Amino acid sequence: MVNVKGRWALITGSSRGVGYQIATFMANQGCNLILQSRNLEHTRKLEEEVKALGVEAYSVQAELDNQDQVVAMLGDIDSKGTQVDIVFNNAAVQIAYRTDYWKTPVSDFEKSFQINFISPATICNHFIPKMLERGFGRVINTTSGIKNEPEQAGYAASKAALDKFTKDLASRLEGSDVIINLTDPGWCRTDLGGPKAPNAVESVVPGIAIGAFVDDKKSGRYLPAQSFCGMTLEEAVAKAETIEAREYVI
Repeated sequence: MVNVKGRWALITGSSRGVGYQIATFMANQGCNLILQSRNLEHTRKLEEEVKALGVEAYSVQAELDNQDQVVAMLGDIDSKGTQVDIVFNNAAVQIAYRTDYWKTPVSDFEKSFQINFISPATICNHFIPKMLERGFGRVINTTSGIKNEPEQAGYAASKAALDKFTKDLASRLEGSDVIINLTDPGWCRTDLGGPKAPNAVESVVPGIAIGAFVDDKKSGRYLPAQSFCGMTLEEAVAKAETIEAREYVI
């Protein structure tokens, strides 16, 4: 199992919900954090919390529906000289539930794809080559189990694009110590999931983070967080390493 103490992880959408759970969990393992949100004020309290746990942390801001801001954020991280070892592409948007899905506006797709696919892909393409040069890296892309719901077409299609992108990249990373996997928090009571969701947001750990700890040079797995509820981190990682990656099937 990987020891993340002293390593740096970038977490998008870290100010609340699942991202907050990832941040506090990783800090408790000794991992230093780059906390992304739309505004630096959104992560100020979290930054104080994780620093109190003895790790280093700083915040960056970007509207992930704005490609120029995403690129500027990555430049800001580079300018600080931070060696990013772990990336959690956690942030996502679920725009609307379109009961008349035949009239889904194009803007639903445009915004969903920019935030849920293009920004994570941009972040991957920025950091993974550097990870390969150094010989270590972990990328965890957050997907969704939503299916057969054209009412959420923009969200679901953008997550399918992220799945395909992740699986294709995995084929090039297999056997290296740069590992990319997918995770899914499940339906949780968050701002995105809503109050009627069956799972407390705290249930996502440790499963949501285990992609950072697997240590067997295998990429392309799907690691649903709810499958690891109640386990220790060590137990969850051991289970994750028994899961076989499946090909992307259209």
